[in-house]
Amino acid sequence: MFERSEEALRDLDKIIIICVFILVAAGLMALYSVTTAINTPAILKGNFAKQVIWFTIGIMIASAVVTMPMKIFYKYAYWFYAAGLVLLVVVLFAGAVKGSHRWFVIGPLRLQPSEIAKTATILALARFIAKDSTDLRRYKDIAVAFGLVFLPALLIIRQPDLGTAIVFCSLAVPMLFWAGLSPFIIFVLIAPLITLVSAFNLVSFAVAILAITGVLLWVRCRLWVFLAVLLINITVGALTPKIWEGMHDYQRDRIRTFVGLQKDPKGSGYQVNQAKVAIGSGGFWGKGWLHGTQTKLRFLPEQHTDFIFTVIGEEFGFVGVVLIMLAFLTVLLRSLIIAGAVKSKFSTLVVIGCVTAISVHVIINIGMCVGIMPVTGLPLPFLSYGGSALWTNTVLVALILNAGLRRFQYL
Repeated sequence: MFERSEEALRDLDKIIIICVFILVAAGLMALYSVTTAINTPAILKGNFAKQVIWFTIGIMIASAVVTMPMKIFYKYAYWFYAAGLVLLVVVLFAGAVKGSHRWFVIGPLRLQPSEIAKTATILALARFIAKDSTDLRRYKDIAVAFGLVFLPALLIIRQPDLGTAIVFCSLAVPMLFWAGLSPFIIFVLIAPLITLVSAFNLVSFAVAILAITGVLLWVRCRLWVFLAVLLINITVGALTPKIWEGMHDYQRDRIRTFVGLQKDPKGSGYQVNQAKVAIGSGGFWGKGWLHGTQTKLRFLPEQHTDFIFTVIGEEFGFVGVVLIMLAFLTVLLRSLIIAGAVKSKFSTLVVIGCVTAISVHVIINIGMCVGIMPVTGLPLPFLSYGGSALWTNTVLVALILNAGLRRFQYL
């Protein structure tokens, strides 16, 4: 099952590995600064040591993933997916933690099933698309592909965890596009999202419908396709108020604050405002490690998880932020190079899925820290505290390295 060829392991993309270690090291430095702050709760004081342990375990898991042939992941992809769904269902009946059913609490460890399901969904979707019998010109096959993604996403929404559900929903389009899905079909799939966002205002909704109509006329699609797409988008617009009413109060507050409809600097807008202050106060060089006032005085909640990027911005300044973003960019670009070089269709789709999952987390997390996206509670890969997320991200990178290592194999 495992391949231990030292010559083969020399072909691992060392630049990706170095960038991951840079990101983890930066996260550990920021976490140490947070846990040594004034009035740090006792429950947080051991997080630095725990994160070191989580990463050590993550390295061992990643090493096993890298040495395992990709055909093993292909063979058991659907089994992994089924196990992920079972965990997502079971966690809904587990005890609530902070009002959410997202974790299994096992002693000092909180295991998040959605992280396990994320990797499993990528593998299952890659296997389905890579099958010789799958034809992306058939609407049935496209529907099945989206169903593989939406089913776990719906279970995650029930937890509730809208941010992670968004990550799941984002997996399908890039993987299908990489597999050769028509750009027009991609437009048809994305159009309802545009309609959903624009439906909060009658004028913007009308503009969106007119724009969609224009595209449909321009491509000269069949009449039934034209009518079906328009009907779907109009229906989405009509259902938007119901969707809004079905959201939790804190989710509506975050969106209102983000778009400027609600000013609540001491409530829903507090985290974002403090995050901007922390990042802005770092200047070019930063205040220096362990010298961030926002960090040390604990003005910003969740500094060790969702908002750890603000610690980097305050203590290491613009230089530190650029270094972190360059490290992420390097990992993602080199991963895309691997995806283009891999001969196996399954392996290249797995790489695209992994790249999508990591990049969506990075974009949304940094975006919410600087105030250009609503607060969603997504951690920053490799930097934010948390065992489940760290293990998942190391596995995603390990799958990318695995595919690159066996890029000449056709599976």
